[in-house]
Amino acid sequence: MDKVAILAVVVNQNTQENVDQLNRLLHDFRSIIIGRMGLPYPERNLSLISLMVDGKEDDINALSGKLGMIPHVHVKTAYANTNA
Repeated sequence: MDKVAILAVVVNQNTQENVDQLNRLLHDFRSIIIGRMGLPYPERNLSLISLMVDGKEDDINALSGKLGMIPHVHVKTAYANTNA
């Protein structure tokens, strides 16, 4: 069964390598991403990104885990209660 979730992504250092890795992963998981909002915060050298996803829990967890493996990237996932 597919799940709906939102991933909160904080990129603490906007290096080109971090951004390239993040964008590659987002491209790889584009089939489950239903929305994305990113806000750069140059005064603090970070970016805040929210990803809305709809897919298998394993795929959502894989995306979250792989994003979290990128240096200086932190991710939290919140699942929607779609049983109500």
